[in-house]
Amino acid sequence: MEASTPVLLIDDDRDLLRATAQTLSLAGFDVRSFSSGNEALVDLDENFTGVVVSDIRMPGIDGLQLFERISGFDPELPVVLMTGHGDIPMAVKAIQDGVYDFLAKPFPAERLVQCVRHAAEKRGLVIENRRLKAAGNNGDDGLPLLGQTPVMERLRHMLRQIADTDVDVLVTGETGTGKEVVASALHAWSRRAKSNFVALNCGALPEQVIESELFGHEPGAFTGAQKKRIGRIEHSSGGTLFLDEIESMPLSTQVQMLRVLEMREVTPLGTNEVRPVDLRVVAASKVDLGHPDQRASFREDLYYRLNVVTLTIPPLRERRDDIPLLFNYFARRASRRFDRPLPGVPRTVLEHLREHYWPGNVRELSHYAERFVLGLEPSLPTPSAQAGLGFECGALPERLERYEADIIRETLTEYAGDVQQTIAALGIPRKTFYDKLQRHGIVRSDYADRR
Repeated sequence: MEASTPVLLIDDDRDLLRATAQTLSLAGFDVRSFSSGNEALVDLDENFTGVVVSDIRMPGIDGLQLFERISGFDPELPVVLMTGHGDIPMAVKAIQDGVYDFLAKPFPAERLVQCVRHAAEKRGLVIENRRLKAAGNNGDDGLPLLGQTPVMERLRHMLRQIADTDVDVLVTGETGTGKEVVASALHAWSRRAKSNFVALNCGALPEQVIESELFGHEPGAFTGAQKKRIGRIEHSSGGTLFLDEIESMPLSTQVQMLRVLEMREVTPLGTNEVRPVDLRVVAASKVDLGHPDQRASFREDLYYRLNVVTLTIPPLRERRDDIPLLFNYFARRASRRFDRPLPGVPRTVLEHLREHYWPGNVRELSHYAERFVLGLEPSLPTPSAQAGLGFECGALPERLERYEADIIRETLTEYAGDVQQTIAALGIPRKTFYDKLQRHGIVRSDYADRR
């Protein structure tokens, strides 16, 4: 992490600036040096992924004023202040106002590196939390397109590459992997996002209904057709048509769908009128349509027409490193949805996450997290026993550390992340509170929306 972590270093003393920059560079940080706060502010915004280290006393804008400016656009960006002995009371007050830490000059190089490393870890958690929240908005079925494994990084990169094109896409993957999430992301990241995203599960409709659903009909087209109906294809014109379980589409409908894809026009039932459509099709299948045995009765020419770009979503068991991240996301979401405090994760749950096969993939994991938050998972201990789980192994200091972290999390949950109330309930100074958040990797803002 350090090699890619930027550090903005500000000091008007050029000799100290050069020496401090060298120390941090040797520790693996990407150091950008500035002799004034105003110069550094040009490189700063809420998307900055690193740490700011600044002297307090400088001409123009000083370190405290720089911190105030930074807090105005990103209060979670860690700022470390370097101070002379006479400025320590001022620095302590700054800590109470939210400055990450201060270093009293002269300070050992190891102290500087350790402080910046911890601040970088905290910033990494904040950035990741924001990324998860943003990514969690993708998809109508509630399964976010999350993951840090290389295969998921490549999938998101490919989506970005093709989203704003009109190329038809075939998405393959097991049930519950998030095929509709991929289709939704393609729509949301394209210029078609302002128009309709229309989804149809081809396996959920009987053969006599799917044709009317897709192509629409005029009054009297068949028995019971009393009113005109716009079909899903026409309704998606200008937007995106998502055809899930396309391998289940009836053979007669496949023939008509092939013509729609080739001609980009539709003829509703009961009329000879041909209507042009501005169509982008994303089709999904849980079988390999390229394999003759799995393709079965699915038309080969329709497969090749759809198979302009194929995206494959791996099953959850093939990206196990993403499971804890996804479980954490789903558990936090369930905690807010059901208005329940987020319980500590006992060892039995961690073992289940690691060892379970997850045949239902991300959807199964989502439901498991909901049952966990509701206390309905039968493999879990009773709530009264949860506090003891996970602490029976390890040395006493390690057990106490974990117990302390759980108490802080529970208190933050109880007071919805309110710092004043949490500190009062814990009975500790503000500086100690922030030190403990840093040590345990707890991000206070994670708890601010749980009420």
